[in-house]
Amino acid sequence: MSDIELARVIEAILFVAEEPVSQDVLVEVLEARVEDIQEGLTTLQHTLDERGSGLIVRETAGGWRLYTRPATRPFLERFTVSASLARLSNAAMEVLSIIAYQQPVSKGQITEIRGVDSGSAVRTLERRGLIQERERLSTPGNPALFETSRLFLEKVGINSLDELPPLADHVPPSTVVESLEESFRSE
Repeated sequence: MSDIELARVIEAILFVAEEPVSQDVLVEVLEARVEDIQEGLTTLQHTLDERGSGLIVRETAGGWRLYTRPATRPFLERFTVSASLARLSNAAMEVLSIIAYQQPVSKGQITEIRGVDSGSAVRTLERRGLIQERERLSTPGNPALFETSRLFLEKVGINSLDELPPLADHVPPSTVVESLEESFRSE
């Protein structure tokens, strides 16, 4: 099979796949060498780029997947009526960030960090498959510890949590935190 034919078949597989397709699966299904699959993926990406396709190929969550090109997002949002319904609330985004950076973490710990009850946001994230229960603690009440799911990695477009930006880049300097804390202290 030529590189172009292989790229076409890979594109078709990625198009119908419901989750990222690993290189090992592509090797097995296409009865090809790893090097051939890598070349096919490279050819597919070049082909999509050359023809100005609205799609790109990205490695994510341990496999390969077709994504829409970021520049098409505003048009896709206008096209998709449900796009606004699919968005997460600010509370859910806060909870998801806490879980991503602190996992495994319990609802109680999340509530302590946020300062407000987070049960509803946790249920929403769990229902959407972005987080999952990792285990239960053997303490009173057997609280669940939550972690991000493979779907989270896929939606964020990363292979592992190591690719998350460092949290320190988003934390204000200690002098700013101290002045904020000072303003909240009662006189």
